[in-house]
Amino acid sequence: MRQYITRRLLQMIPVLIGVSIVIFLIVQLAPGDALTGKMDKGLTAERKQELRHQMGLDLPVYKQYILWAGGVLKGDFGESTNFKQPVGSVMNTYIWNSFLLAILSLILSVLISIPIGVISATKQYSKFDGFFTIFALIGISMPSFFFGMLLIKVFAVDLRILPVTGMTTAGSVSTGLTYVLDVARHMILPLIVLTLGSVAGLMRYTRSSMLEVIRQDYIRTARAKGLKEKVVIYRHALRNGMIPVITLLGFWLPALFSGAFITETIFGWPGIGPIAINAVSGRDYPLLMGINILFAVLTLIGNLIADVTYAVVDPRIRLK
Repeated sequence: MRQYITRRLLQMIPVLIGVSIVIFLIVQLAPGDALTGKMDKGLTAERKQELRHQMGLDLPVYKQYILWAGGVLKGDFGESTNFKQPVGSVMNTYIWNSFLLAILSLILSVLISIPIGVISATKQYSKFDGFFTIFALIGISMPSFFFGMLLIKVFAVDLRILPVTGMTTAGSVSTGLTYVLDVARHMILPLIVLTLGSVAGLMRYTRSSMLEVIRQDYIRTARAKGLKEKVVIYRHALRNGMIPVITLLGFWLPALFSGAFITETIFGWPGIGPIAINAVSGRDYPLLMGINILFAVLTLIGNLIADVTYAVVDPRIRLK
């Protein structure tokens, strides 16, 4: 297991290099540069050229990439032109807020969707299955921004039982349990929006996977031996049914971060989403590249976790 994980981590290096080159080239193809629109119109052409020279923007593309990649190897992603701070510091300030929202949404999605998906598969075409089929279709088709605005209208504006935006109450200096409860209240609405879409998709995926498994011959054999239905479903069918679901979960964590862009913006949640959107509109290319590299790393880590989990769920799989 240790050798497998080590080898996979080493294989991530050329993948990350390739991803970084693609991201850098795409950013270079965008109109303008990091200084476009940020320089005083009264500056002379010589001063503008001097500023571009100081940032290395007048160098050939491959030299700019080498300089940027060299800095990344040292932990330096450059300086954000919007925040006037190192990119690493900016991401470290906001990423943990997004991580808190994403990880809680992932946990809730798994705890809710997998049991419902299994029951729907074992009770196919029942009222239970029909209700959650409609629920899943609504959750998949409803845009997150619309659902978010609807929740704000009902719970924040009409009922006034939950806050509208932010992570904490404005002007609050609370600490300890009071601070935790304040954050929890502000988190309820964005967490519901993120979890709804995740539950809907994962529930249908679990149901489809379980329906395929419970029709296999070895499940019929287990039933013919007189095993209890719970043993057949949860000991034999579920483990094999979870293998395709684990593949989906491997991509779920980075998808939650990227999918939270709109949700975080709607609810004013101080996460990575709003600053990424501002980086695009403000041409903050160093910050934008840093965020994309972060998502690439999360995707690779998600795949690694999925591969390792295969061996835990299915003993026939050996990691070598």
